[in-house]
Amino acid sequence: MNFTQNELIRYSRQMLLPDLKEEGQLKLKQSSVLVIGAGGLGSAALYYLCAAGVGRIGLLDFDVIEESNLQRQILYQTSDIGSDKSKKAAERLHGLNPNVAIESYTILLDSNNALDVISHYDVILDGSDNLPTRYLVSDACVLLDKTLIYGAIFQFEGQVSVFNQLLKNGSRGPNYRDLYPKPPPPEMVTSCSVGGVLGVLPGIIGSMQASEAIKVLTNMGTTLNGRLMIFDALDFTMRFLNIRANPDNPVSGSNPTIKELIDYEIFCNSSLGNGEEMAIKEISPLEVMSLLEKSAIQLIDVREPFEFELINIAGLNIPLNFIRENITLIEKIRPVVVHCKSGQRSAQAVRLLNQLGFDNVTNMHGGLLQWKKEVDPTIRMY
Repeated sequence: MNFTQNELIRYSRQMLLPDLKEEGQLKLKQSSVLVIGAGGLGSAALYYLCAAGVGRIGLLDFDVIEESNLQRQILYQTSDIGSDKSKKAAERLHGLNPNVAIESYTILLDSNNALDVISHYDVILDGSDNLPTRYLVSDACVLLDKTLIYGAIFQFEGQVSVFNQLLKNGSRGPNYRDLYPKPPPPEMVTSCSVGGVLGVLPGIIGSMQASEAIKVLTNMGTTLNGRLMIFDALDFTMRFLNIRANPDNPVSGSNPTIKELIDYEIFCNSSLGNGEEMAIKEISPLEVMSLLEKSAIQLIDVREPFEFELINIAGLNIPLNFIRENITLIEKIRPVVVHCKSGQRSAQAVRLLNQLGFDNVTNMHGGLLQWKKEVDPTIRMY
C-alpha cells in the first residue's frame, strides 16, 4: 500500500477528483517543493502544499516575525513575535500534517548557496519580496532545469506565472527574464513595507501559486506557462499577458552570456533604466545624529502621519505626496536631511526637491531601519 489508512482518510476528498485520483496523490507524496520566503505569499502556499500532501517541503527565510507581519502572514501568532520565521513555520506545518517532511533553512539565499539548496527540490515557489532574490532564483532555476512558480504582490494587485516549465516536446517554457529582461531603477521599486498591501491579497496569490505547483507536480490541467496573470483585488478583475521566449535572453537565449550566478545586488541596484545619472547625496544615520546635536540641519520626515506617530526622531513631517504644496516650509539656507522608513520615499523626495531648485537636500541612507542599526537599537519598528 502506498498510503497509510490515515493518509487515505486525510486526502480522500482530493483523491475523489477524476483528474487526480490516487495516482496523482502518489505523485504529490513522491514530490518536493522549495518555498522561498515564509511571509505573506509563503504562508498561504506552504499551508496548502502541506495540507495537500506534498511529500517533502523546504521553506527558506532568514527573517524574524514582527508585529506588522501578522496582518497577512497567517502562519504566525502574536506569541511568535521575535522568533525565526523558518522555525515557527516548520512547527506549524508539522502540526498541520505530520506525514510531510519539513526542511527549514534559516539563511539568506545568495549566489553562493542558491544552486546547492534549489538542486534538491522538484519545483521552486518564489515568495520573496525583492528583485535581487527574484532574479537569483529565476536564473538558478534555468541553470538547474527547475520549474519556478512566480508570485508578486503590491497594494491591491498580484501576479502569478509558471516559469521554465518542462514541456511535452522536451523544451522549457519562458522564464522571468523573458518577462523582465532587466530590473527597473531601484528608486522605482516600492516594497509592501513602504507602499502597503491588502492583507488578504498574499493569501489569494499564494494559494494560486500552490495550485499551480500542484498542477505541475501531477501533470494536471493547464498551467500559467507562457502567461502572466494579473489580479486586481480592488475591482476584482483578472488580465492575462502572453509571454514568449526571447532569443536574446542572457540565461536561456540562443547565445547565453550568463552561465553561472552573478552578484544580484549589484545587478539590480546599478540599473538606471533610461541611462540618466540618478545619483543623489546621501548621509549616514550616525552623521545625521551628530548634526542634529549641533542643530546644524533641518530634518524632514516624508512618511505618512500615522507612521510618524508610531515612531519618529523629531523633525518636520511632510508626507511625500505633499512636498510641493508645503515647499515654503523647507529651508534653502542650511542643509536639509530627508528620511523615511527605508530610504526609498526620501530618495524620491530628494530628487523632486532637486528638480524644484533645492541643492541643499540630502537623503538619510537606509532610513529609520538603518537608524535602528546604527544609532538606537531600542526603537520599535513597524
